[in-house]
Amino acid sequence: MRYVRMLLVALLAIILVGVALANRQLVTVGLFPGRLDRYMGGDWQVQMPLFLVIILALLVGMILGLVWEWVRETTVRQESARRAHELQLLEREVRGLRVTHHAPRDEVLAILDAPKPAPAPAGVPAATVPANTPLPATPSALPARR
Repeated sequence: MRYVRMLLVALLAIILVGVALANRQLVTVGLFPGRLDRYMGGDWQVQMPLFLVIILALLVGMILGLVWEWVRETTVRQESARRAHELQLLEREVRGLRVTHHAPRDEVLAILDAPKPAPAPAGVPAATVPANTPLPATPSALPARR
């Protein structure tokens, strides 16, 4: 990915040098239209190469776009800060609940929350096999029924 980025930067540099070489002629850039600058007092015009005018116009446009987006996203940043604060409050509440949840509990609730015993294997009645007794390996080892 780094090589692709470097390739794009090199390509952009080549294009900018090409534009600069193709537009070296001097142009007059004035701040006010027509002859209005005479009434403002001073010289409000400057001569510079055309490529410099193009590059400066692009830079000014990018800066204005960045400022515009920063102002436009003010409400988004405020909402994000509000939600981050709300998240901190909720995390603090969850930590408190975890502390109280791990406290000693009522015996009846502990019995209800205990894991259920595993079901007996198929073919063996559940009442004849105690929960802690290992099952026999073969059916012939089962006790005979009377």
